[in-house]
Amino acid sequence: MTQGAAVVILLVEADAAHAESVRRDLAAFRVANQLIHVKDGQAALDYLLREGDYADLEPVGRPDLVLLDLRLPKVDGFEVLRRIRETESLKGLPVVILTTSAVELDLARAYDRAANSYLVKPVDFDKFTQLLEAFGFYWLVWNQSPNATGGQRQ
Repeated sequence: MTQGAAVVILLVEADAAHAESVRRDLAAFRVANQLIHVKDGQAALDYLLREGDYADLEPVGRPDLVLLDLRLPKVDGFEVLRRIRETESLKGLPVVILTTSAVELDLARAYDRAANSYLVKPVDFDKFTQLLEAFGFYWLVWNQSPNATGGQRQ
């Protein structure tokens, strides 16, 4: 991701209110050009691997970054992260954990599976907005990371 480049974020979030907050805040900060939301871990894997409902996805659909909750229906966030890191075409994809869990074991487990960052959602709405603003500026404006697909979005 480079400054000024179009950014595609895959948000994997089961809670509709949290997803709407992320969408609204990132749009307000103008740091995300496209936010794709899926509600469970299986849908995230299907999207990333172009399986199931996403089998006919156009090549431009690959995200630049994944915002991943841990507590998800069908397939949990740890398994999604494991599968991303084991898939050659995805292993360099930045994955930021965005979760309500402040449990040390979850944090350690996420980093053991090569999460790029671990953010705990504050209960306070204003602090959640501040967290998303900081996330947006760091990950989408200032951070320089290699393209997950070797220089070409697939």
